[in-house]
Amino acid sequence: MIYDLIGFGIFIIIIFSVILTLLALFVSRLSLNRNVWLAGFFANILDFFYLPIKSVFFKFSDTRIFDEWMVSLKNTAHRSDFIKTQHRLLLTPHCMRSLECPAPSTRFGIECMSCGKCIFSQMKEDAQKYNYQLHIVAGSSYVRHIIKKRSADGALLVACNYELNKVMRSLKGKNIVTYGVPMLNDGCFDTKVDYDNLLNVMESLKE
Repeated sequence: MIYDLIGFGIFIIIIFSVILTLLALFVSRLSLNRNVWLAGFFANILDFFYLPIKSVFFKFSDTRIFDEWMVSLKNTAHRSDFIKTQHRLLLTPHCMRSLECPAPSTRFGIECMSCGKCIFSQMKEDAQKYNYQLHIVAGSSYVRHIIKKRSADGALLVACNYELNKVMRSLKGKNIVTYGVPMLNDGCFDTKVDYDNLLNVMESLKE
């Protein structure tokens, strides 16, 4: 009898988890085009079931779609808190820089020299204008060094949706509010971001 009750309880938990996950996926898809309620709650659900959901997308769809939905949902959840932040990082990928970039690399990222050969010269100026500390990183491992060095409470991220979601998940619980701006294309070099959109985001997130 006791085993029957345990089995029934497990069955109910599984059914409830599946329904909740499907609802969270539906809400995350809606967040691409509109504001949604309980965005933070549903983002936590998707984070908790991230690996099994991603394996389903890998088999039947495209995992990039799942990451795009999650980033959109987290942006909705984090927006109001991000606006309240005072010490902000702008974390961007090195794959957007020129192949002729002369800037040196450090453990905290690429040190832009404002040579004018790529978008980072302008981004460096705009980051200062909007009170962001710009870091051009070659991977998520750099982020760990940066957050140890910088006393930040907010991080605006520019990357592909996979990396955005990865960094958002890694910074969760570290008292750093994240907000993501997806790039226009993936890749290891010659990637681009909609710069007007990035500026609009920084403008909209001003306190």
